[in-house]
Amino acid sequence: MNIREVLINFMKEQAYKPMNIKELAKIFSINKRDMKEFEKLLDGMEADGQIVKNRAEYYGIPERMGMLPGTFQGHQRGFGFVIADEERPDIFIPANNVNGAMHNDRVLVKILREQDKGRKCEGEIVTIIERRNTKLVGTYEDSKNFGFVVPDSQKISQDIFIPKADRNGAQSGQIVVVEITRWPEQRRNPEGKIIEILGNKGDRGIDILTIIRKHNLPEEFPTEVENFAAKIPEEIPESEYKRRKDLRDVKMVTIDGEDAKDLDDAVSIEKLSNGNYKLGVHIADVSHYVRENNPLDKEAFKRGTSVYLIDRVIPMLPRKLSNGVCSLNPRVDRLALSCFMEIDNTGKVLDHEIFESIIKTNERMTYSDVTRILRDNDEELIKKYDYLLEDFKNMEKLYEILNKKRFARGAIDFDFEECKIILNENGKPIDVKPYERAVSNRIIEEFMLIANETVAEHFFWMNAPFVYRIHEDPDDEKLMHFNEFVHNLGYIVKWNNDVHPRMLQEILEKVKGKKEENVVSTLLLRSMMKAKYSPECVGHFGLAAKYYCHFTSPIRRYPDLTIHRIIKELINGGLGEGREKKLRKFVDEASKQSSDTERMAVEAEREVDDLKKAEYMSEKIGEEFEGIISSVTNFGMFVELPNTIEGLVHISALGDDYYIFDEKHMALIGERTKNMYRLGDSVKVVCSKVDIAAHEVYFDIVKDGNEVEEELTVGAYPVISLSEFEDEDEDEASHFKHEDTTEDQDSGTNNTVIIQKSNIDNLDE
Repeated sequence: MNIREVLINFMKEQAYKPMNIKELAKIFSINKRDMKEFEKLLDGMEADGQIVKNRAEYYGIPERMGMLPGTFQGHQRGFGFVIADEERPDIFIPANNVNGAMHNDRVLVKILREQDKGRKCEGEIVTIIERRNTKLVGTYEDSKNFGFVVPDSQKISQDIFIPKADRNGAQSGQIVVVEITRWPEQRRNPEGKIIEILGNKGDRGIDILTIIRKHNLPEEFPTEVENFAAKIPEEIPESEYKRRKDLRDVKMVTIDGEDAKDLDDAVSIEKLSNGNYKLGVHIADVSHYVRENNPLDKEAFKRGTSVYLIDRVIPMLPRKLSNGVCSLNPRVDRLALSCFMEIDNTGKVLDHEIFESIIKTNERMTYSDVTRILRDNDEELIKKYDYLLEDFKNMEKLYEILNKKRFARGAIDFDFEECKIILNENGKPIDVKPYERAVSNRIIEEFMLIANETVAEHFFWMNAPFVYRIHEDPDDEKLMHFNEFVHNLGYIVKWNNDVHPRMLQEILEKVKGKKEENVVSTLLLRSMMKAKYSPECVGHFGLAAKYYCHFTSPIRRYPDLTIHRIIKELINGGLGEGREKKLRKFVDEASKQSSDTERMAVEAEREVDDLKKAEYMSEKIGEEFEGIISSVTNFGMFVELPNTIEGLVHISALGDDYYIFDEKHMALIGERTKNMYRLGDSVKVVCSKVDIAAHEVYFDIVKDGNEVEEELTVGAYPVISLSEFEDEDEDEASHFKHEDTTEDQDSGTNNTVIIQKSNIDNLDE
C-alpha cells in the first residue's frame, strides 16, 4: 500500500477529525527534512480530488467534509449541474455558485440543500480539480482593440476574450479553435489565443468538423503510430500457424452492414448428432498486433473507442489494422480468438472452449442479404449462397432458442425505432428513414450476447483481473415515478424492494403494439442506470445476466482489446503474482478511461445526428406530420415523428388556452377548455421553425380542420405561460430529459446506424 492509500484510509476512519499539515506530519513521523515532499504530496492529492483542504487549512476526505467530486455540466445562461461520481441525483448549481467552473470540468461540490418536496438538490462548486476545456471551437468576432470567440457549445456561458496579438489572422465570422490561456473567475471572462482557423460558416463539411474539434476527437494518428502500423507485415508468421488451432476448413461468415469495413466478428454453426448446436464466435485477434505499451496501444487507450459520425469514422486503430490485417475479410487467413459453445434446445451452454485460432471466412455477408434469404426467400441469393443456406437456417433456429431463454429469465428489450440518415455528396441530409432491426441483425446480436456472457463467466470463476460490462439496478426514486406514471395509464405493477428485470419486461409486453408503447419504453429507460465498464462483476440488470463483458469488438473498443490480452495470458500459462497485481491496477484504469471515452463518443455522435436532423427539417418548414408526444414538461411538449426526429411544441404556441403542467399524469391541461395533451398521445403538427445552430426543431399543433393554433392574445400582447420566465426550471427539465441511460444490445457490428433516442447512449448497434 502506498503513502496516498495510507493517508486516505486514515482519513476515512470514523474517529478521524480534520487535521492540519503539522498534525498529520506528527502522526506519520514526518521529519523536517521531508516536510516539503510531504506538503507536495498533499497538494497533489488535493489536485486529484482525493482529499480537500478547507479555509482553516485542515485536510479531510471530500465526502466527510460535505463535498462530492463530479463533472460540471454547464449551460449558456451561466448555471449548471454537477454529475457526481457516485450514483445520486444531479446537483443544480446556480450561476452565482459556479465560481469559474466551465462545462466538463472536474470539480468538488458542496451540497447546500438536498432534494426535498419537489425542490432540486442545490450546491456550490468549491474546487476545480481538473480543467478539461483547454481548447474550444467557436465563431471569432473582431473589434478595434481586441476580439472574442463565441463558443459553439451551448453549454459554455462566457465568450473568450482574445487580445489583438493572439488573433493569428482570424477574421470576423470565421470558425476557429481557441486555446484557453487564462481561466474565468467571478465577473471575468476566460482569455485565449486562436490556434487554428477551420473556415467560414457554410463551407462544405465545416459543421461536422466543428463538432469533431469541439469534442477533441483526434482525426489523424501521430506519425509515430502510423509508422509503427506501416511496418506490420501482411503475412501471418509461420510460428503462429504452428501453435494455433487451424480452423480454416470450418465454414464461417461475417454478417455486417453494407458500409462496414472493420469486420471484427465471424460466426460458424454446426448441428450436432445429439440435436445440440455448436456455435462458434470468432473474434479478430487485435492484441497480437497491438501489444501492451507499444505506440498503437497507447493511442488506442487514449481514444478508447471508434467514433461513427454518419459519413465518416474516427477509428481507434489506424486503417492498416482496422480495415486491413485485423479485419476478417473474406477468403484470407486471419488470426482470431475463438469461442465454441455447445448449446442445447433450451438455450443452455453445456460446454465451451476458448482458444487462439487461424481462420478464413467464406463470405462477407450483409444484414440485408441474409434477411432476404431467411425472410423473403430471395431465389437469386439462395442460389448464390446455396452452400450456406442450411447454416443460415440453423442460425435462425438457434437465435430463436437463445432469445426465448433470455426473455424467460427477464432480459429487457427496448425495441425502439432506429433510423439511418442519408447524406448526399455535399454532406446535406436528403433522407431520414427507418432502419429495420431484422432477423439477421438479431441473429448476430444474440450470438454476440451469449459469447460475451460465456467469456465473462469463465474468467470470473478464474478470479482473474478483468474488465466487465456492468449495469446496476435502477434508481429507486426514478422507478417510483415510472410506477406512478404507468399506474395512471391503467397498468398495475407489483414489486417489492428487490426489483427484478422480469417485472419491467412484463410492462413492456403489456404495452407492445399500443400507442403508449414508445413512451412507456422511453420513461422506463430513463429510470435505469448507465451501463459502464468495471473491474468488479456486479451483473447486467438490463440483460438479466450475472456475468457480462465486451469481448466481441477489439478493433473498435479498448475494453475488448484489454480482456483479449488477459485471456491469452491465462490460456498460455497464467499470471504470476506481480503480473496479476499490475493487471488489477490497469483494468481499473482501463474501465474508467473506456467509460469516459464511450460517453464522449456518444455525445459527439448524438450531436452530429441532431445537427443533420435539424438541417433535414429546415427544408420541411410548413409541412404537416403525424407524431407522438414523447415528453411533457412545464414549458411544452416534445413530439416525435415516425422517423424519430423530435421537435418542441412550446407552451406559448398552445394559444387556445392557458395550459398547466400536471407532472403526475405527464400532461398539459387547458385551464378553461380542459383540453389535454398527454404523454403518448397522437398529434398532428406542422414544422414551424428550425434552429440549425442549436440543433433544435420546433412544431405547432394542427387542429382538426387543418388549422394551426395561433397564439391567444390579450390586446396586442400574446398570452405566454409563466414557465417561460422560469428559465432554470425549463433548462433543468431539458437537462434531465437528455440524461443518459444505457441498454446493451451487443451485435458486435459497426454500421453507421443512428439510434435516435436521445437517452440511449450505447445500444451497441
